[in-house]
Amino acid sequence: MVADEFSVHAVPISPASTVLLLDDRPELHVLMVKRTSRVAFAPDAWVFPGGRVDPDDDDPRLWSACDHLDDVAASDRLQLRSGGLAWWVAVVRETLEEAGLLLGTSQGLDEAALAERIRRDPHCFGTLVEENNIRFDCSLIQEVAQFITPLGPPRRFDARFFVARMPGGQTPDHDNGEVVATRWVQPHEALERHERGEFEMISPTVRMLDSLQAFDSVDHVMQVAAERREYQTIRIRNPETEYRAVVPGDDGYETARSDIEKGWIRLYR
Repeated sequence: MVADEFSVHAVPISPASTVLLLDDRPELHVLMVKRTSRVAFAPDAWVFPGGRVDPDDDDPRLWSACDHLDDVAASDRLQLRSGGLAWWVAVVRETLEEAGLLLGTSQGLDEAALAERIRRDPHCFGTLVEENNIRFDCSLIQEVAQFITPLGPPRRFDARFFVARMPGGQTPDHDNGEVVATRWVQPHEALERHERGEFEMISPTVRMLDSLQAFDSVDHVMQVAAERREYQTIRIRNPETEYRAVVPGDDGYETARSDIEKGWIRLYR
């Protein structure tokens, strides 16, 4: 499961992290954000908070703020030689920047003030963490999937998908930059609206919502995610019409195509 399984002469593939923030309201909901029409990748699409893993995410100040996970264990989970902890750092940073939520604790500024700072200066996260004694409990952020953007888009990513519980006492506040709206949705609601053409999403987002439909609570999702099950490989069913990413056990998996999109999922019943 490496990026070079796609053509070596294609658009360079960048590492990325995205997170499914979950809340029982009282039914299971997931936070989704709408991307602005001005971005090159997935304009106007509803996605989960996330973005590119930046070189700054290797900052020793950030890694030392990570509790219950070190780089050796993180890299092993992502099947990397090293550097895996940067994906967890990127989850926290991108969630703060895009959705105004802190997946951690701070002894200084509150999440709204922290979000304002990082939106003004995206490279200040290490300083923010150090100055405000921010800690990340990485045991509460579990990796559940990997997707590699197929050939064609102007931006391509090797994206890791994570799940995390919505932090208590906080309210989403999008940045009005790359993100122009936020919404709590039930997985089946988002999928139904997408099928009616009312809720634009890209294939990995649809697949992850499909996976969430198997669960009825945040506790259930997090329990299965913590098991770190073996990956199930996706295939694409009916690419000319439906274009649906399916996993073993789904209708049509045996005859679906495996040469269109690359993805692996741990989150399943």
